[in-house]
Parts: sequence; structure tokens; C-alpha cells
Amino acid sequence: MKRPRLNGIIKALEAGQNTCVSFSPADPLNAQTIATEKYDGVVFEMEHGAYDIKNLRDCLQYMLNRQQIVDSASLAPAVTPMVRIPPNGGEMNQWIAKQVLDQGVYGIVWPHISTVDEAYNAVASCRYARPKSAALFEPQGHRGDAPATAARYWGLSQQDYYDCADVWPLNPKGEILVAIMCEDVEGLKNLPAILQKVPGIGAVIIGEGDLSQSLGFPRQYNHPTVAAAIAEILAICKANQVVCGHPHVEAENVDTVIEQGFRWLMPRPLRSHAVLDKALKLSGR
Repeated sequence: MKRPRLNGIIKALEAGQNTCVSFSPADPLNAQTIATEKYDGVVFEMEHGAYDIKNLRDCLQYMLNRQQIVDSASLAPAVTPMVRIPPNGGEMNQWIAKQVLDQGVYGIVWPHISTVDEAYNAVASCRYARPKSAALFEPQGHRGDAPATAARYWGLSQQDYYDCADVWPLNPKGEILVAIMCEDVEGLKNLPAILQKVPGIGAVIIGEGDLSQSLGFPRQYNHPTVAAAIAEILAICKANQVVCGHPHVEAENVDTVIEQGFRWLMPRPLRSHAVLDKALKLSGR
């Protein structure tokens, strides 16, 4: 029997749909709220926030809803949890990727990937080792073997976990999504080579803030130079048939973002105080 897709972000992309992914601090209270929202996934932010593996573990548990599991007859969380890890691509880090994957996350967002070697390391760090004679050997896996916690979180035996704990779309059965962030001029220059030479990248997310800094126009996203760089990244992704992500989707730009062809959408959650505002008004305040 074919196993149902566990990663909701991959499920949407495979169906040719855009995917909507939230961004949140690794906070258990936030996780409880997001778990009931309509997002396909959530990226827990541990790059600029604290790297706290216990908090992440708690978040993952609060993403699970027993009633939802029963109603959907699926082991998968309704909202797929991923993590943006702290190290920049140039740090060529592997141990943090290993630790978050071992907790059970379904993917990693790698910040500041600017070279082919950095992109290769990002994908390789999310794959288990295999013989050179194996199909899909490259990028060569560097993830250490300790699947017990992740397999339990996914609701699988360890052998079944091995079967699908690989990167998509390189491995069509893979449930782990590797997203890299293009955030500087060097990354933009090298992006065509990255996408042509490194299989296994599921999405490229534009890091508008850092990109605009490196171009000399901090957070001036509508400046012609910044806008042209963003458009170039999107065009490179389309040419290489790789999903491109927009990190700041607002009510004011969502129509344009979708029309342009971004498929990974990160709408910013908005807090509403409508009842408070009305109560204050009716109270004469």
C-alpha cells in the first residue's frame, strides 16, 4: 500500500499548487495556535531567535492534535513543521541540521547559501549515507544515524523512516524539504550554477532584507535595483524548474506575488484588536 504523503508543503507543490507557509518563533504557545490554522507548513525561526532544541521539541509535540489525527486518518501534522537554523551557509554546518532532523522536523531552511559548495553541504547534511553504488548517491549523505525520536514522531518504524527520510524532489518518496535562502549578490551570481549542479533543493527563498543590504539599499524592496535582483532570482528558479519563495507576502502585494509566479508564499500573521477597539470606542475611550 502506498504511504500517504506526510509533508503537507511537498503535497501542495506536487499537486501544482502554491504553498502557504507561516514563520514563527520556536515557542510552544505559537505552535498550538499555528497547528489549527490553514497553513501548509510553518518554519520555526532559530536563526535570529534562540537555538533551543528543547523548545523545538515541545513545539513539535504541540503541532500534533489527536482529534485531527483521528479525523484525518493520517499520521501527518495538519501543518508541517520546518526550521530555519542559525548557521550561515559559509559555516558549512552539519551538526545543527542533524539535531533538528533527529527531533522530527520535515525540512530545513538554510540561510545565506551563496556558493555551490554551500548548497551541496545543505543537501548532503539532510541525507543519510549510502553506498556509492546506490541510486541517487549524490549529494553524498552526511547525516548521522540516530532516527529513533524522528521515526516515533513521524509515526513510523525506523526502517520505514529510512525509506522516506530523504530529500525531495531528488527522491520522489522523500519527505524532507531543503530550502535555501538567496540573500546576497554572490548568491545571486552563483544561483544558476547552484541549481544546475546541486540536486535536491526543494525551494529557493529570497532573503529580501539581507539582499537589499548587500545591494546598498537596506529594506528598500521597491527600489529598482532591489526589485531587479528579486526578479532575476525568480527568473533563474523558473528556468531551472525550482520553486521560488517570497518571504513577505502582505495584503498589499499578494496579487502581484502570485501573478509573478512565486509558489512558496509566507503570509505574515496579523494580530487583530477589532473587539478591543470597539469596546474602547463604546466605552467612550
